[in-house]
Amino acid sequence: MSRRLPKMLYADHKGNIFDHPELCMAGMNGTVPTLPDDLELIPLPEDSRLFTMPSMPPIAWDPRKKAFITVDTLREGKRSRRIQAVSAFMAPGYLRTLLPACDYSHKTDLLPLWSYTAVGWDEERDCFVVAASKVDNNSNWNPVNYDDRTLDPLVRQMLKQIPGNRLLEQLSRCAVDYHCFAAKNLFYRRWEAPLPTSPICNSACLGCISLQASECCPSNHDRISFVPTPEELCELAIPHLDQAEQAIVSYGQGCEGDPILQADTIAVATRRMKKESSRGTVNFNSNGSIPERVQQLCDAGMDSFRFSMNSVREETYNRYYRPKGYQFSDVLRSVNLSKEAGRFTSINYLASPGVTDAPQEVEALMKFVSETNIDMIQMRNLSIDPEYYNREMGVNGQGIGMYRLLQRLKKEFPRLQFGYYNRTKENFYPENLETAWPVGN
Repeated sequence: MSRRLPKMLYADHKGNIFDHPELCMAGMNGTVPTLPDDLELIPLPEDSRLFTMPSMPPIAWDPRKKAFITVDTLREGKRSRRIQAVSAFMAPGYLRTLLPACDYSHKTDLLPLWSYTAVGWDEERDCFVVAASKVDNNSNWNPVNYDDRTLDPLVRQMLKQIPGNRLLEQLSRCAVDYHCFAAKNLFYRRWEAPLPTSPICNSACLGCISLQASECCPSNHDRISFVPTPEELCELAIPHLDQAEQAIVSYGQGCEGDPILQADTIAVATRRMKKESSRGTVNFNSNGSIPERVQQLCDAGMDSFRFSMNSVREETYNRYYRPKGYQFSDVLRSVNLSKEAGRFTSINYLASPGVTDAPQEVEALMKFVSETNIDMIQMRNLSIDPEYYNREMGVNGQGIGMYRLLQRLKKEFPRLQFGYYNRTKENFYPENLETAWPVGN
C-alpha cells in the first residue's frame, strides 16, 4: 500500500462512533478479511449513512502484528467496554467492493435489508472512506433533489385532480410514507416514475423488499394489493411521458411482485401509451421468468428491459430467487428475446463481494455477456444481511475483487455499460462508451 491505511471505526453501546488510534480498517470479501486497495477507497459519498453492527465486534488490521485481529473490547482506564463494528450504507450510484469486517458469529438477529459496506477513517484526507467505486454519474437520484416540503402540496393537488385512481393512491403512500424517490418523481413530473402492477410474484427472493415471512427481517414496505386497470396506468403514465423532463415510466418497482404476471394488462396499457405519446421511455423491470410474455411486451412497443439476477449461474440464482414454476433457462431466453427484438437490455445484477466476484461467477459472467450481448449491467448492491447471504449461497472463501471484476469486464467488452439507473431512449448509447468507466468518484 502506497498510502497510510485508514483507521478502524468502532461504536460504543450507545452508538457513538470513534476511530481507533492504532488499528487499521479492514474489509471482507466473502468470508475472508482483507485490506482495501488504494484504488477502491473513496470518500464516503454525500447523503450516505453510518450504521452500527449490533453485537458484532470489528475485525481490524494490526500493523504491528501484521495480522487481522478481532477487537471485542477496548480498555478505558481500569475498565473495559465492549465495542461493535461500523458499516456504511452508501448513496445510490456506488458499487461496494468490500463488506464490513466483523465477527458475524456474534450476531443474534438477521440484519435489516440494507447494503452494508466497509468504512474507515482517513487521517490524511480527514474524512470517512468506503471501499467502493462509482458506476453511474446520473445525479437525478441524489437525496438533495427530494424535499418533502415541496412534495406534499403536489401530492394533494394530483389526488384532487385525478380522484378514484387506485394506483395514484398507492403511489402517494409510497412517496409520502415510504419516501420512494421514483414515486416522488411522478408528483414532481420529472425523470423516472413507477407503474407497479402486480400483487403476486413467482419468485420468493431471500431479500425481497416487499414481502417477507414473519420470522425473517421485516420488508421495507407493503406490496400493492390490486392489479391496476390499463386506464389507471395510462391516466398517470401518458401525462408523465408528455410533460416530464427525461421522462421514463417503469413497470416492476419495489412495491410489487413481478409485473410479468400481469403482461396482458401491461401490453394493453403500453400500446395506448405509445399511440398517444411520442415522448419518453417505457421500461420493464422483471425477473424475466416467462419468455413468451417478454415477446408479447416487445410486440406492444416496450422500449427497454431490465432483468434482475443475483448470479448468472443456475444454482446460485435458484438459491436466492427460489423460483416457483419457471427455470433459469427461461430467464436466459427472455434476455435473448429482448436483444433479438432490438430493445435496450440490461441486467439488474444484485452484487455482493465474494459471490459476484467468485472466480466461477466471473467466468460465467464473461460467457453470459459474450453470448447475450447485453447493453448494460446495473451494478446494484444487494441489500441483505451479509453473513446470511453468504451462508445461503454456500460461500467459503473470497473472490478476485469487485474492482478487478469491473476492470476485466470493461477490457473484454469495451462497449458494455455499467450503471445504477434506467436510461432514457436518448441516452441508451452515449458517446465514448469505451471509456465511460471508471467515472469520477
